[in-house]
Amino acid sequence: MSTVRSEDRDGRVRLLTLDRPPANAIDETLLADLIAALDAARDDDAVRAVVLTGAGRFFSGGRDLGAGRLEGEGVRRLNRLYRDAHDRLFGLPKPTVAMMNGHAVAGGLILVLACDYRLGVEGDYKVGINEVAIGASYPTVAFEIVRTRLTHQRASELMLGAALYPASQALRLGIVDEMFPADTFEATVLRRAARLGSHPREVYAHTKLALIAEALARIRGESDEDMERIAALWTTPESRAARRRQREKLGVGSRA
Repeated sequence: MSTVRSEDRDGRVRLLTLDRPPANAIDETLLADLIAALDAARDDDAVRAVVLTGAGRFFSGGRDLGAGRLEGEGVRRLNRLYRDAHDRLFGLPKPTVAMMNGHAVAGGLILVLACDYRLGVEGDYKVGINEVAIGASYPTVAFEIVRTRLTHQRASELMLGAALYPASQALRLGIVDEMFPADTFEATVLRRAARLGSHPREVYAHTKLALIAEALARIRGESDEDMERIAALWTTPESRAARRRQREKLGVGSRA
């Protein structure tokens, strides 16, 4: 069963739902399933816009810290999947809308920011990019997405401060464009996505890709050696100790 559910809605909108309980955490399977779902949406002429959301109380909690430690080719495979999934979402030549329905943390928030237009539900949940606090290095694709979507001031606050914020701060931080009450949220998101999808598709795709062309070039120009140098930051003693404390706090038991 796929960890990314696909459903076509009115207005030629395809709704993609991350569905890997309990936190829709990112692992190799979810990344591969997301790539497949995005490729299918890109190649289907009947799909005019894509909405990305999460099942349950999470949009996504970020990387699965409970997964086993990877070595060698396993690390390289995960890095490539991470880059390719985010490249597909960020550069999809169709409108993409994030329907931020709950907790969006670390890599989960990067997925939100990869979308063209970002809408959030009002509620009691957390958002943030806390990788620095848990000894996790940012891949180039994550940096480029954050730099494209956020001001330098807000990117620095989120990435270097590494705090988790109440969802009420998402507008101030520039994470979302608007927030809506739960009872109108999904209908509003789907309606906005359909409107974006009604624009002439070739013009939308050209304009979108022109806006992000430099960031995409840096993402696609990254070598395997570049990825490995960044990934090596995961393995320093301080980084591993920080993740061990985080796992103890969360009650999960891997050695990643």
